[in-house]
Amino acid sequence: MSRFACSREQSHCCTTSRYLNTSTTQSHKPKTCTMPLIIPFNTVAVAVRQAGIVPDVIPDKTPFSPEALLVLKWPTGKEATLGNTLTTIDTAEEPSVSFTPMESFAAAGDIGYALVMTDPDAPSRDDPKMGQWRHWVVTGLKAPALSALDTGDLRARFTRSATTPYHPPAPPRGTGPHRYVFLLYQEPIPNFVIPTDAPEHKSGPRDRAKWNAADFADKYGLKLVGVNYFFVKGEE
Repeated sequence: MSRFACSREQSHCCTTSRYLNTSTTQSHKPKTCTMPLIIPFNTVAVAVRQAGIVPDVIPDKTPFSPEALLVLKWPTGKEATLGNTLTTIDTAEEPSVSFTPMESFAAAGDIGYALVMTDPDAPSRDDPKMGQWRHWVVTGLKAPALSALDTGDLRARFTRSATTPYHPPAPPRGTGPHRYVFLLYQEPIPNFVIPTDAPEHKSGPRDRAKWNAADFADKYGLKLVGVNYFFVKGEE
C-alpha cells in the first residue's frame, strides 16, 4: 500500500474512518496517510450501485463521482459503514456528521453543504409506494475548522437548525431490510437556504412520504458529492 504525506492544505485526506480503512497520524507533521483517495472513493461508487441506490435514489442519468468521504456516527458509538446493519436502538438519536471535502480546509470554509437522509423502501423494498420517506434535511453544514487539524475533531459544523428534523429509522414489522441513505450535497451559493414555504419544512408523516431526493437536488442546484448508507430490518 502506498504512502504519501499531506500538507496542511491537503489534510482532508487524513481523516479517520473505519469504513474507509484510513488512518490519521496525530504526533508528527506533515500528517501521513496510508491510502490514496482513489481507493475509498471507488469503494463508495461501487457500493451504492451494488445496493441499488443507483438508480433507486440516485438516477442513472445523474453522473456521480464521490468528492467527499461522509461519516455518520450515533451517540451509541455505531457508524454507518456503507451497508452495515444497525438497529432502531442504535440509531434512535441524531448522529454526528463528519466529511472531508476535496477543497483545502481554508477554501472549504466558504462552502456550504446540505445533508439528506432518505428511505426509498417505504413501507418495504418490494412495495415502495410511500418512498422515498424523508428522514432528515440539514443545510448550511460547514467543513471542519482549521483547528481540526490539531485536535483531530473532524465533525462538520452545523450553522442552522434542521429543515426537516431527524426522524430515526422505524421500519414496519415484517417489511424486511430498509436502506437508509445519506446524501451530501454541495450548495450552489454562500448562505443558501430553503424557502420557508418549501415542503421540506413540513415534518408530519404524510409530508415526509413520497419525497424524491434527486428532484430536491435538481430544484435547488445541489451537487451530490458524498453518499453513505446502512440497513435497519423491520421486526418479524
